[in-house]
Amino acid sequence: MPDLIPECHWDEGVLFMSRWNSVRRIFAGRKLAAIAAVWLIVIAVAAIAAPWLAPFDPLEIDPVSRLSEPGGAFLFGTDHFGRDTFSRALYGARMAVIIGVGCVVIALVLGGLIGMLSAYFTTLGHFLMRGVDVLMAFPALLLALVLMTLLERSVVNTIIVIGLVYAATTSRILYGMTLKLKSDVFVDAARCTGAGNFSILFRHILPNLYSPLLVQATFIFAFAQLQAAALDFLGLGLPPEIPSWGNMLSEERIYITRAPWLLLFPGALIILSVFSVNLVGDALRDNLDPRFKDDIAGV
Repeated sequence: MPDLIPECHWDEGVLFMSRWNSVRRIFAGRKLAAIAAVWLIVIAVAAIAAPWLAPFDPLEIDPVSRLSEPGGAFLFGTDHFGRDTFSRALYGARMAVIIGVGCVVIALVLGGLIGMLSAYFTTLGHFLMRGVDVLMAFPALLLALVLMTLLERSVVNTIIVIGLVYAATTSRILYGMTLKLKSDVFVDAARCTGAGNFSILFRHILPNLYSPLLVQATFIFAFAQLQAAALDFLGLGLPPEIPSWGNMLSEERIYITRAPWLLLFPGALIILSVFSVNLVGDALRDNLDPRFKDDIAGV
């Protein structure tokens, strides 16, 4: 007997066009945000393909080529050790992506758990939120400096410290959102069906937080770049032998008058990357938040 229900096949071309239209809708009428997204893709590609794109070893010392001006074989010039600045900038992009992603994961996971649990379990929230309030009373950079003085300079410790700093902010944001969702009708309906507390938290409330979490992730990524660069510049971030944009600024600041390009290129990369992430985050927020959709539609 033939099957009366036709078998459905997903057309990969239709699926691709649907996703492409979703991306176009996010950046529709936002040329700067679209350019920013392209720039972030370039940074991601540079971070992944740094070993193949870098023309020189970023740690190779060449005294003969010391402080060479940009041009020729050295696209961004060389530093006071004769190391190729362009190669170091590419590897710096790798460190920027690693630190940014690591900080986002720690901040969202830890901050999300603290915020959601504090909002749902009121007694527990009294203790956890008071601790969060104490952490938020300190400026982010000052708190990061205090924590880094207790640890040794490394990539892992830098990620942990910056992630903890922004976990406090994330927990406060999700605390308020979870409190609001906790009183909605769908939570009462789930409770009436016999769903447990953790089932309600992670199967019903958490999916409604995906959009704000995605937007918050972009801002954490951007601010993590600034914090990491500041820690490197102050000598408390990554070890000096690791090429990063912050370390490049810290090492070459004494040559600002003799070789200004040594600060120009890493500084420009930090500014452009942070600005681009913020623009993309704004575009995502305006597209995902219904309140902003209504505002845009009314314009």
